Amino acid sequence: MTPSGDRPLSRKLIKIGARLFLGRDRAHVQDWFPGLSIRPVDGQGGAGKLFYKGRFVVDLQGAEAICQNSGEEVHVVGSGPSIRQMDLARLPLRSAILLNGAFNLIDNPIAEPLAIAVEDERFVFRHFDGMAARIKAGTICLFSVPVLRAICERNADFLKDKRIVLIDNILKPYGAVRQSYAGVAGRDHVVLNAAKSAGISLDPDRGVFEAGSVAISALQFAIACNPRRIGFLGIDISNAAEPRFYEKSGTTAFSGVAGAERRILDHVEVALAAGRQKGIEFLNFSPVSALAKLDLKYDPRMTLQTA
Repeated sequence: MTPSGDRPLSRKLIKIGARLFLGRDRAHVQDWFPGLSIRPVDGQGGAGKLFYKGRFVVDLQGAEAICQNSGEEVHVVGSGPSIRQMDLARLPLRSAILLNGAFNLIDNPIAEPLAIAVEDERFVFRHFDGMAARIKAGTICLFSVPVLRAICERNADFLKDKRIVLIDNILKPYGAVRQSYAGVAGRDHVVLNAAKSAGISLDPDRGVFEAGSVAISALQFAIACNPRRIGFLGIDISNAAEPRFYEKSGTTAFSGVAGAERRILDHVEVALAAGRQKGIEFLNFSPVSALAKLDLKYDPRMTLQTA
């Protein structure tokens, strides 16, 4: 862990070097360099493989690993301050995809999550020890390429008893050059807005759109499972500068979520339209969420009742 809770100096230098020497279209090579090698799932149900410094680490599973364990409801659970006001014990078993620091909810009050999702390597630098202590064997983990590399740098053994599902950025894909929204527009699993500035993937094993919040990636996996209902909890966005539910005042780590609000909402808007076409209902359980700007009004049923 670095004193600043940000990328170590070595990673900052690699990031700068990749941009200078490889150019914009290949700069994301830094996500897996050095040492990480991935053989993706084959699209026919066959497992992928993850290697680090030439050694096999763990099999990779596809989105089906999540869908087989999900039910009629899937809840995307963030770590926004509004979580403190919610009765999360009411969530059905294996219905919650816990984002980033929401892994602190494991056992109390969420007995068994559906999955954990992390896509920013900086979170690993800040919180790897907590992840290792709280995330149990057998847990489905949605991890991005840079997160997998960062974990392997710390302790690759952490991954060996988890069920790992790859979050691959469709616009900065592993092993390939950078793509544009217009460049992926013709793919049969891609849905874009009219401006070609936001989109979602209906087949997350072939990549997902990342948009400044891991909630967007998790939402694409949730839609792929075709549940009856998808709920948002702790996806506050507008108050991202305030301490997360597990942080104390004065110890808040930097978040770019508030600054990326418009980009995030544009992607959610595409997801809502695509999901509703599949008959999925969407609910917002946060009273302060910026999702209300998409006419996803606050539903109070998860709010703690006070005397």
